[in-house]
Amino acid sequence: MSTYRFSAPLWQFPGEGSWYFVTVPEEVSDDITDLTEGRRRGFGSVRVTVTVGGSTWQTSVFPSKTGMYLLPMKKQVRTAEDLTEGTPVDTQLHLVDF
Repeated sequence: MSTYRFSAPLWQFPGEGSWYFVTVPEEVSDDITDLTEGRRRGFGSVRVTVTVGGSTWQTSVFPSKTGMYLLPMKKQVRTAEDLTEGTPVDTQLHLVDF
């Protein structure tokens, strides 16, 4: 399976840059790790297509120190979908090229 649906809260990375992320749940992250073994890109990233509400875009998820992947949430999507820190984000994530 290369398409996943989950809900997780939006959070802001501490420090400069105002980066916002959604942490991909552990069970989905484990599946992504298993499916992409030996085929990940720089920094362990995996290309994905994401849909949140009426917004769909392509990006990459990146592994964190905890082993769970982080999904960056760009400002355009946060604004269009009225997402603020702590808001649960209903996400559809599709692995590209898998």
